[in-house]
Amino acid sequence: MFVIIQAHEYQKHAAVLEQMFRLRKKVFADQLGWDVPVIGPYERDSYDSLSPAYLVWCNDSRTRLYGGMRLMPTTGPTLLYDVFRETFPAAADLVAPGIWEGTRMCIDEEAIARDFPNIDAGRAFSMMLLALCECALDHGIHTMISNYEPYLKRVYKRAGAEVEELGRADGYGKYPVCCGAFEVSDRVLRKMRAALGLTLPLYVRHVPARSVVTQFLEMAA
Repeated sequence: MFVIIQAHEYQKHAAVLEQMFRLRKKVFADQLGWDVPVIGPYERDSYDSLSPAYLVWCNDSRTRLYGGMRLMPTTGPTLLYDVFRETFPAAADLVAPGIWEGTRMCIDEEAIARDFPNIDAGRAFSMMLLALCECALDHGIHTMISNYEPYLKRVYKRAGAEVEELGRADGYGKYPVCCGAFEVSDRVLRKMRAALGLTLPLYVRHVPARSVVTQFLEMAA
């Protein structure tokens, strides 16, 4: 299942978040060799202290992680503006309530191969992108912004995602870093589902059985 974990749920889902930070270290620090903050077995940075939302792929009991990514509104601090400002034109205004930044997307290939032997890494990554589109659409987001290396455009295309490259810059690592705007719409969602041969939603939105107002009224009755 693909679910969103928001700040008020961190403690409740601490186990799966711990696995996510471990996976981030394994992927970004150990495998890719990125210059990212590592604290013991975890990869965490200052943006993880700003109450971001995390889209995670986990089992139904939320005890085993298969993948995850961080989502942050562009109306607050972002890697996009703080670190990768040279990757998009000065005239581009990417700050708006409906524009969010997606970072640190990664999958646990070993866990996926063990529990889903028919899903290879390419399809798993595409499923993460599809769940992201569903999640963003469900929460009123119309554009996702992300920085990525050029080769990933092939992965996005294979998943049916539509990305407009706004710019790119050297000086961040071995390869140029691109800045892309991903359209979030019903049309793109249909295209992505068709590309993966899926019809049912991947993302599951949690709806409380009772609202705070309902609980208050019940207590007052």
